[in-house]
Amino acid sequence: MNKFRPTGITADRTQRVVKITWNDGHESSYPFAGLRAACPCAECRGGHENMGQPPDRRAVRDTVNEGINLEQVEAVGSYALQFRWSDGHLAGIYTWEFLRQACPCPVCLPES
Repeated sequence: MNKFRPTGITADRTQRVVKITWNDGHESSYPFAGLRAACPCAECRGGHENMGQPPDRRAVRDTVNEGINLEQVEAVGSYALQFRWSDGHLAGIYTWEFLRQACPCPVCLPES
């Protein structure tokens, strides 16, 4: 079971980021376009056989698309978030584990 759980979640539409504060004090900031690019659903991953892979932190950090906006965020039980994007996509379920693994901050994704 994943030990990381959010203690705070904010969607900042001005900065175009989702910010999560975790129960260990870590803070993550995810660009909208990066979250959309990392969508964990079967359609975006290219089929069920490709699901369950960890997210690409560089894609989360570096994807640029000013046209993608976050329209809605919903909790999925007590284990995930589901986003509805401006392109109409809403199939991805982003678990806490997936989101923590996707954190693109300098601590989680140091420059090599």
